[in-house]
Amino acid sequence: MKKYSYIIIDNDAESVLKTRIVAEGFSELTFIGSATNYQQGLNLVLEYKPSFVFLEIDSENSSGNLSLAFVGELYRYLSVVPKIIVTTLKKDLAFDAIQYGVFDYILKPLTHVDLVKTLLKLEKLAIESKTQKNVEVEPLVEIVKENPLEAQIMPLKEEMNTISVEQKTPIVVKEVQVPQIIEQPLILCIKSYGDYRYMNAADICYFQADNNSTDIYLNSGEMVTAFKTLKHFESILVHPFIRIHNSYIINQNYISRIHNGNSVCYIKNSPKKVPFSKTYKANVDLIIANFSAGNYIEV
Repeated sequence: MKKYSYIIIDNDAESVLKTRIVAEGFSELTFIGSATNYQQGLNLVLEYKPSFVFLEIDSENSSGNLSLAFVGELYRYLSVVPKIIVTTLKKDLAFDAIQYGVFDYILKPLTHVDLVKTLLKLEKLAIESKTQKNVEVEPLVEIVKENPLEAQIMPLKEEMNTISVEQKTPIVVKEVQVPQIIEQPLILCIKSYGDYRYMNAADICYFQADNNSTDIYLNSGEMVTAFKTLKHFESILVHPFIRIHNSYIINQNYISRIHNGNSVCYIKNSPKKVPFSKTYKANVDLIIANFSAGNYIEV
């Protein structure tokens, strides 16, 4: 029986316990550890590279800074990202979670049946993948069995649609095309006062909350108001955007200086100073660590 390791990331201790109790009912699941905030969870995943991560993305307590942005951060460091199982109380972020490629979305409380479905889904995926590989390999295996010489001159015949062996039986060689993945810039569509504004996320310096709306400040000095909460933008943005205050999300690439004494970040080519709070100090430490490691983009 194949074993799968897992980590739980949730700032609700009771919820962590309930998830673990259900998971321990499956002998194929092995518990590694749990974390209560973004930074702890990131460190745990990067160190142990588990098979699964049970992730809360919309906790009532915002101190853990947990959101779908955590998934985006994993793609910065890992070539193989663990299968993310979102565990939360509401359905609201299900569509956003799908866009982040999460493996499953489960409403709390997690039940035994929920995990049965998840593991069956994983098993089905593994069988389909194995079957697909066997189908692609089979023609080559047949050629080697019937005529070893044919296999040796195979590279010279790749442009042909069929290959004849001793029995003159045509074998169709499948051409497997590997799609070219081109990273596209993130474009935000902002509805503001009756019109729709499309902007490149790379041009945004920071977001500032204003009650139920959000002011977006661009590198051009322009400000655009969006009638969405800051929490909404936090759920869809990934690196280099990071929340540093209840009222601010900042683009790390536009930070020119961080003053710990005054708890402010200075914006490049601007007199503006964006405050950060103790609640999000871990995120500021992450920004400093990124700068120290050279993980920034010249703008």
